[in-house]
Amino acid sequence: MHEVTGNTTGLGPAQLRMLERIYRRRVIPTDVVGAELAAFLCECSVDVGRQVGILVDRRGTIEHVVVGDASKLMLPDVGRLRAARGRFRGLRLVHTHLRGESLTQDDLTDLALLRLDLVAAIDVQRGGRPGLVHMAHLVPSAPAVKDPWIQLPPRPAHALDLDFAELIRSLEDEFARTTDRVAPTDRGKDRALVVHVAFGRRADSDGRIAELRELARSAGVKVLEVVEQRRAEPDPKYLLGHGKLSDVVVRAMQLGAELLIFDPDLSPGQSRAISDFTDLKVIDRTMLILDIFAQRAQSRDGKLQVELAQLKYTLPRLVEKNTMMSRLTGGIGGRGPGETKLEINRRRAVRRKRRGERDALVASIIGYTNAGKSTLFNRLTGAEVFVKDLLFATLDPTMRGRTMPSGRKAIFSDTVGFISDLPTTLVAAFRATLEEVIGADVVMHVRDISHPDTDGQAESVHAVLRELGLGDKVERGLFEVLNKIDRLDAAARERILNQAAQSNAPRIAVSALTGEG
Repeated sequence: MHEVTGNTTGLGPAQLRMLERIYRRRVIPTDVVGAELAAFLCECSVDVGRQVGILVDRRGTIEHVVVGDASKLMLPDVGRLRAARGRFRGLRLVHTHLRGESLTQDDLTDLALLRLDLVAAIDVQRGGRPGLVHMAHLVPSAPAVKDPWIQLPPRPAHALDLDFAELIRSLEDEFARTTDRVAPTDRGKDRALVVHVAFGRRADSDGRIAELRELARSAGVKVLEVVEQRRAEPDPKYLLGHGKLSDVVVRAMQLGAELLIFDPDLSPGQSRAISDFTDLKVIDRTMLILDIFAQRAQSRDGKLQVELAQLKYTLPRLVEKNTMMSRLTGGIGGRGPGETKLEINRRRAVRRKRRGERDALVASIIGYTNAGKSTLFNRLTGAEVFVKDLLFATLDPTMRGRTMPSGRKAIFSDTVGFISDLPTTLVAAFRATLEEVIGADVVMHVRDISHPDTDGQAESVHAVLRELGLGDKVERGLFEVLNKIDRLDAAARERILNQAAQSNAPRIAVSALTGEG
């Protein structure tokens, strides 16, 4: 005997047996619900004084019988396995309404969140007879479509002439055609909705969102839309509140998104709660950065450090019965570089000792991610390290030597880029990588002087250096390279050149791309 779920408290044995008998019924696959079954559902609903609902699969088998209260149902967990793009859950919800109302917002939200085939509400009339049946189903996203569903004209329960099987076939074909319209440049990319939540009077939302978009682009993610919310404080369970999260998930479904990216970072509890709420993949800013690092790590040192950071981050999120991590496997937020035995510190110490024996000047190039460090490195050394307009294009430190005009040997080191609010797991894991800075004779801080928040980026670099115990380097001053002057207009370029020339601190304005300066 199948179990009756939902609000069964206070129901007598006879009422429960009556509800259990619903499981014996079947629905013709072409029908939304048969007239006889609709009448029995209304009879049961009047007897218990509560809404009664059923979830029916496409063969007409009743999978769940659910009891609510007088105004709503609490649906059971119908499984969180994501269906293929363009396909629905394979279940339709048919339930009673006792107050003569049409479909409620909860009905429509359940339709979208659970990706149901269809939702139908039977109006229970006096005497327990079925009246009108109100129905809705999902529709593909379109510029003129505000909601992801359409409500059909209500029809009498005894005259439902809708061919349900044909409706579902046509809808899934239409969804498949719509969601397959992906630009050639976006094929193979994860499709994401970015959720940014600002607290208090933070004024850096535009900058944070722009940077998150760049992180997503660097990770190979297509950002379909950005949802913003401003709150006094974070919701302890969902970060942005239950109602807003429902809107986000509905919008993601409408756009065909497979991934939700949150900023700021989610706590382990919030990650679990949001993952339980939706069948989408859920990651935050740190997981996105970790994924970029996993994609870019080439050396064995870098791979081990990435894996270490990933393990430290995922450890508190590996909770029993939580499916969040299983949905991340093999995609954005879930890939790992993999690595085995290494003797990082010993090998680095040997390298540094050899440099000291050769009396070589060591110059370390640091800076915010995508500031042009690798371009400058190539310009100074004649190397051809990977350069691309992406965040964290360089992950593994690269070293090249050249002979200076004085005849002395110099070794230049290109390091991983910094970013604001660098996750502590990454700071700790990449301490060894950035130890090249500790032993450097010269630290060249490359700044993207064309960026609107260049001062904020510089402070982020200084903050990471202080966290790494390199505050003395900051205090003594870094050799600043004001890069990308080729992107400035004539007036701004002249101002920056004058400021660099008149500065007491060691500073020079250049274009690493063109060679100017």
